[in-house]
Amino acid sequence: MNQDKKNTPGNKNIKPPKFNFYWIYGAFILLFIGYQFFNSSNLSSRNLSLNEFKTILQENDIEKIVIVNRDIANIYIKKEALEKEKHKKNKSSLYSSNMPMYYYDFGDLQNFENELKKDKELYKLDFDSVNVEKTNFLEQVFVYLPFIFLIGLWVYFMRRMSGAGGGGGGQIFSIGKSKAKLFDQDQKVKTSFKDVAGLEGAKEEVQEIVDFLKKPDKYTSLGGKIPKGALLVGPPGTGKTLLAKAVAGEAGVPFFSLSGSDFVEMFVGVGASRVRDLFKQAQQKAPSIIFIDEIDAIGRARGKNNMTGSNDERENTLNQLLTEMDGFGTDTNVIVIAATNRADVLDKALMRAGRFDRQIYVDLPDLKEREEIFKVHIKPLKLNKDVDIEFLSQQTPGFSGADIANLCNEAALIAARNDKKSVHHQDFLDAVDRIVGGLEKKNKIITPKEKKTIAFHEAGHATVSWMLEHAAPLVKVTIVPRGQSLGAAWYLPEERQIVQAEQMLDEMCATLAGRAAEKVMFNKISTGALNDLEKVTRQAKAMVTIYGLNEKLGNITYYDSSGQADYSFTKPYSEETAQIIDKEISDIIEKQYQRAIEILKENKDKLITLGELLLEKEVIFKKDLEVIFGQRPFEKNEQKLDTESAEEKSTEKPE
Repeated sequence: MNQDKKNTPGNKNIKPPKFNFYWIYGAFILLFIGYQFFNSSNLSSRNLSLNEFKTILQENDIEKIVIVNRDIANIYIKKEALEKEKHKKNKSSLYSSNMPMYYYDFGDLQNFENELKKDKELYKLDFDSVNVEKTNFLEQVFVYLPFIFLIGLWVYFMRRMSGAGGGGGGQIFSIGKSKAKLFDQDQKVKTSFKDVAGLEGAKEEVQEIVDFLKKPDKYTSLGGKIPKGALLVGPPGTGKTLLAKAVAGEAGVPFFSLSGSDFVEMFVGVGASRVRDLFKQAQQKAPSIIFIDEIDAIGRARGKNNMTGSNDERENTLNQLLTEMDGFGTDTNVIVIAATNRADVLDKALMRAGRFDRQIYVDLPDLKEREEIFKVHIKPLKLNKDVDIEFLSQQTPGFSGADIANLCNEAALIAARNDKKSVHHQDFLDAVDRIVGGLEKKNKIITPKEKKTIAFHEAGHATVSWMLEHAAPLVKVTIVPRGQSLGAAWYLPEERQIVQAEQMLDEMCATLAGRAAEKVMFNKISTGALNDLEKVTRQAKAMVTIYGLNEKLGNITYYDSSGQADYSFTKPYSEETAQIIDKEISDIIEKQYQRAIEILKENKDKLITLGELLLEKEVIFKKDLEVIFGQRPFEKNEQKLDTESAEEKSTEKPE
C-alpha cells in the first residue's frame, strides 16, 4: 500500500527530479569533439605552404582541388602519387580515399583561380577544380558555443540562488555576509578566567569589559561611557586568543569570533560589506562582543607601499571598520576586542581613543606566572612525585604559555616512549632539552680530535660562567650533538627587569669563553664559535647603538621604537660616527675575549679536569662543577659580609 501510494502520480510528496545543466555542457562538449573528429579536414589533412603547394601542383600529383566557401582548397592526391615517399610520410592514420590529404588557405579566390588556369596550361596538368559552398549548421552552432556556455552557466547559478532560499545554497548572494562564528546561549564556550593562568593585569582589564556589559548602569549612572574596544597586544603564544575565549565564556552575551583574514576576498567591496553585516548582526543582539583575531590582516597603516593600488580593497575594509567603530550612528552597546602581535604596523586612526580605548599588553609570563601555567597544563598528566614545578618554571625563561603547553605534552610523549607508568621530572628536563636544543643525535660521527675540541669549548663556557658574578649559573653541560649544535650548555638565568653594563659584559665574557678555551688549550681556534660570535656581536652593538652603554658616543640611541624608520638605505648617523661605532663594538668584544683568556689561564688545571670529565661522561651537572671548583668566589664574599654584619650586630650594646 505504501509503495503504491508513493508511485501515484497525484502524490504531492514526490519531488520532481532536478534538472542538471552539467548534462547539457557534457553534450555540447561531446558534440564538438565528434564534429571535429568526423567532419573536420584538419584531423586528416595537413596545411600546405605556398612552395609545397606549387611543388605538388607542378609534379602533377593532384587529382582534384575542391574550393570550399571561397577561402580554402582541399587537395586530393592521385592514387599512383600516393606511393611517393613524401606523401606516405604525410598520410594521417585517419586518412581515407574519399578525404583530402592536404588543404591550402589561398586568400583571394579570383587570383587563385587565375594562377591555377595559368599553371594548368603551362605544365599541361589534368586536375579537376570544383567550387563548393558549405553552410553547415553545426559550424554555425560552434561559432556561438562560448556564448551559449556562458548563458547556461548564468542560468545555472540563478537557479541555484533562487532555489536556495535560506538553506545555504545561495553562495553568490551570501558572499558579502559576515563569516563570524556566533557563540550565544545555544552554543556556549566552556573556557573561563579560571582556565587562564597568569596574565593578572590583562585579566583584570578584560573582566572589567565583561562587567560593563553585564551591569552597564553601574558605570553609566555616574556619567561614564562604556569603552568601544580593547586591543590585546603581545608576542605569539602568550594567551591573547585564550583570553578572548575566556571573555566569551564569562560574558553571558552574544560573542562574534572571526579572523582578520575573513574579511579579505578576491571580489571588490566584499570586505567592507562583511564589516557592515558583522556590526549589523552584533547591534541586533546587543549587548554583544566582537572578537577579531590577527587584526593586522586588515588594520595595517594606509598609504604605504600603495604604488600599484593593489591594497585598495584592504584599505576600503579598514575604512568601513573605522566608521563602524566610531562614526555617525554608532552609539550601540557593542564592544570590539582585537588581538595582534604586530601593533607597530596598525593604522593610527584604528589605535586612537574612541575606537580601541584600551591597549592591553599580554607579555611573556614571569617566573611566578610560568609556575601557574605549569599547574594548568599538568592537570591531565599522570605525574610522578619527583616532579618539581618550581624548578621547571625556573628552567624555562622566555617560554610563552603555548611553549609550556607544548613542553608538558612533549614530556608525556617521552615518558610513554620509554614505557613509563607516569611522567617523571627527568622527562620534563628531556623535553626542555628537546625543545631548546633539538633532537639528540648520538649516532653522529665525530672524530676524537673534534670531540676533544668540543669538550674543552663547552668546559670553557662552564668555567668562566662559574667564576663571574653576573653570568648565569650553570645547570648542565653536554657534548652530545643536538639539532645543529655539536655541544650545549644550559644555564639558569636571573630574570631582570633592567640590565646593567657589568651584567652584559659578564655574559659576553662567558659566551666568548668557548673560543678562548680553544686558544688556551690548543693555541688554535675553530669555526665552532659562530653562534657565540653572533650573540656577542649583537649584544655589543645593542650596548653602543641602542642602550648608550659606552663612553665615546655617550647617552645617545639610534633605536626607533615605533618601527617606522627604514635604515636599510640610510643610516641615522654620519660616516665618522659609523667608524666610532664599529671601533667601540670591536673593542668591547676583544676586551671580553682577553678577559676570558686570563680567567682560563688562571684556572687552567681546573679547566683540564672539567674537560676530561666531560669527555668521559659526555654530560655533567652543577654538582660536578662544585666538586672541581668549590663555591663560586663572589658567593664566598657575600657569605663573609653576612657573617661580619651578624658579628657587628651581636657586639652592639643596647642603649
